Amino acid sequence: MLIGCSTSKKVTVAKKVDVPVGLSAKEVLTEVEEIAKVEVQNAVDTTVFQAFRELTPEEKIVEQKRMGIYKGADWAAALHYDLRKPNFVIIHHTAQNSVAQTVRTFQVPHSKVSAHYVIGRDGQVIQMLNDYERAWHAGKSKWGNIDDLNSVSLGIELDNNGKEPFPDAQINSLLILLDTLKAKYLIPQLNFIGHADIAPMRKDDPSVLFPWKRLAERGFGIWYNEDYLMMPPANFNPIDALKIMGYDMRNQEGAIRAFKRKYIVKEVNGVLTAQDQAVLYDLYRKYY
Repeated sequence: MLIGCSTSKKVTVAKKVDVPVGLSAKEVLTEVEEIAKVEVQNAVDTTVFQAFRELTPEEKIVEQKRMGIYKGADWAAALHYDLRKPNFVIIHHTAQNSVAQTVRTFQVPHSKVSAHYVIGRDGQVIQMLNDYERAWHAGKSKWGNIDDLNSVSLGIELDNNGKEPFPDAQINSLLILLDTLKAKYLIPQLNFIGHADIAPMRKDDPSVLFPWKRLAERGFGIWYNEDYLMMPPANFNPIDALKIMGYDMRNQEGAIRAFKRKYIVKEVNGVLTAQDQAVLYDLYRKYY
């Protein structure tokens, strides 16, 4: 059977498909409609990305204002990026002294770093790249089987020197932004993580002062039951659990430090105590 359909974007799809025999006319129609939906979406995505690549720099700026732009942000274009579709959000702190300094860092040719968003201490949100563009924020990193996090993630930088608390205004703006991104791109709860999670031997951001529990309560990332922790059974393997969560266990000490920095906060080292293992076991049971 040959199906054909078009969209308001003038994308036409025609494809020969095999429909199972023995279906009623209504079932055949439903089968064809589902196949058509997938084909149209794939065609639209391909057309949009191809058209975006072919724009002049001036036209690209105009198009960036139309698609993939968070309306609650000011705009300051970064220089370094590629195109891709986001499925993770990576949270950073800037380790710099001001939003202006970070924006400047992302706009000079020699820096070779960028992020999609920068959020100031006062809650100002600046978008520096279209969400569909591949920023250069993750660096050498790994999470699960993914070793190119830039190609699947959005990078959010929080203006923070790494030694100070994160102000409420900043976190409130972050939560609003995350709400928008999660809904728009259907990003799973487990896929909101920190830079230190994916690069534990190089990075420690966001710092131990970052409120991961508050984010998890809103559906961004995970947290454990602080009121009731069970000691894990004798056959529980904490190293396997960390690996299943996504940590790169080629350096166990680094992965454990990243885990403790995020969930334990105090006594950040490369050793899992009995209490640490209870926290890990609770996360493992709840989410994995």
